[in-house]
Amino acid sequence: MLEIAELNQYYGGSHVLRNVSLSVPEGACTVLLGRNGVGKTTLLRCLMGLLPIRSGSICFGKTNVSQASPQARARAGMGFVPQGREVFPDLTVSENLRIGALTGEKRAAIAGKVFSHADVYQLFPVLQSMGARVAGNLSGGQQQQLAIGRALLTNPSLLILDEPTEGIQPSIVQEIELVIQSLKGQMSILLVEQFFDFAAAVADHYVVLVRGQVVARGRGADMGADKVRELITF
Repeated sequence: MLEIAELNQYYGGSHVLRNVSLSVPEGACTVLLGRNGVGKTTLLRCLMGLLPIRSGSICFGKTNVSQASPQARARAGMGFVPQGREVFPDLTVSENLRIGALTGEKRAAIAGKVFSHADVYQLFPVLQSMGARVAGNLSGGQQQQLAIGRALLTNPSLLILDEPTEGIQPSIVQEIELVIQSLKGQMSILLVEQFFDFAAAVADHYVVLVRGQVVARGRGADMGADKVRELITF
């Protein structure tokens, strides 16, 4: 589904990503682990075309999207939930979801699974009762649910999530975990996370990033708490 090969990125003279290679198999959840500042968010921004890559390649399906625009990647089926949610704070919940659905309508003819508003409300029932509320007035957890719902309405074949548990109350973390579990098999998922227990619960595969380099990878079932925790606190 997604293949990243020998990807390099710099900030000024700082080599932030160093020959990063990883894959996200179809229908599986791949978790990218690492402490703050190792390049996880930078990698996701490169994947979505929000930052140009210095070298390497990004292949989505059978297409090299390394130079494609963010809009083209979204239309191709890459859905993105950024760190900090980034909902439109002055728009209502319904309006935020409608923005995602606009892309989804264009993908409906080629998307395997077409997500509707009803599907999103089934996953996150609280959103249905908040349609007229301004998104900026929601709690952090509710905004995270909204951001995921908006991304799902684009009908992605790859869902990219950047630290969805950050600053979220435990009850909503559990909801998000169940949602990710339910989505596996319907789409591929790339999840950036620091909360080990959450990552271990949803991972089919894991990759550990340290100082911009991949230092470990394997099956989710083989993560091993002590081994991976030692790497991500290096």
